[in-house]
Amino acid sequence: MTKYTRSLLITGGAGFIGGHVVRLMTQRYPDYHIICLDKLTYAGNLETISDVAEAPNFTFVQADICDYETMCRLLVEHEVDGIIHLAAESHVDRSISDPFTFARTNVLGTLSLLQAAKEVWSARPEGYEGKRFYHISTDEVYGALELDGGFFTEETKYDPHSPYSASKASSDHFVRAFHDTYGLPTLVTNCSNNYGPYQYPEKLIPLFIHNIIQRKPLPVYGKGENIRDWLYVLDHARAIDTIFHKGAIASTYNIGGFNEWRNIDLVHLLVKTVDRILGHPEGYSEELITYVTDRAGHDLRYAIDSSKLKEELGWEPSLQFEEGLELTVRWYLEHQDWTELVARRTSEA
Repeated sequence: MTKYTRSLLITGGAGFIGGHVVRLMTQRYPDYHIICLDKLTYAGNLETISDVAEAPNFTFVQADICDYETMCRLLVEHEVDGIIHLAAESHVDRSISDPFTFARTNVLGTLSLLQAAKEVWSARPEGYEGKRFYHISTDEVYGALELDGGFFTEETKYDPHSPYSASKASSDHFVRAFHDTYGLPTLVTNCSNNYGPYQYPEKLIPLFIHNIIQRKPLPVYGKGENIRDWLYVLDHARAIDTIFHKGAIASTYNIGGFNEWRNIDLVHLLVKTVDRILGHPEGYSEELITYVTDRAGHDLRYAIDSSKLKEELGWEPSLQFEEGLELTVRWYLEHQDWTELVARRTSEA
């Protein structure tokens, strides 16, 4: 039996961000045992991690993080000493129509993992020594910024406005409480909007790429004036790697792309990029843009200050948005079968 230097549990590992983290960790650390856990709901897809599925240091487990007994068993069976927790419901529109599911997964699921880690790790002779519980969260817990209202920092007061952001804020508080109450070695990061390959096609960028190809409407909320900071998913995976290994216990780090875009400007750039790559005349798909009633509780602006992460750990994004968007569009155009497969699975669920 192979003896690994570390046993790392990554929850939500068949999802969008989780899949990239699983791939990075499996390939970069062959001496680590990577246990990828995913419930395989509509947003989880094993195709996302198919290129590492046969790696000798990779194990996949299908399970629900809310199943406390199973979480305890996994931590014991695989001698887990590190957890990177990405499993979450993350689509704001879905949280508005079904807040209970978000509370169950994001709050109670996180609590289940925390309690399992506390019980299993504290019972070992070495206790918490060498252990890490790393919880990935979102910038949406901070609420909204004014157009000229500065940036979210690690000290920004929480002010969630949707059931999704409220559930993530609650899970963040539980993580910090387990450190303060029990001494559990925790880390929390809050990241901006991610984009890139393998993102579930209900999200803005992959949805609009698909709709442009199919000549379907591109629905923009309100007037498209909402502003978001965009982070290329591979840069986020690199940040997670850095923070897991070098971040200070009980710390919070904000991860942003330094790429603020109004939604309508992003849509125009996306249309222009897809049309150019497909050989369409300039402006060919502009007519697909339609304006729809704004979403309830739609925050005006998010913007992350990542200076702490850069100054303490040396991380910064490697791509500007235009570069990352070009790579992303080309990936989706070359993998239309993946998008169709995911859409078909969702309709059958």
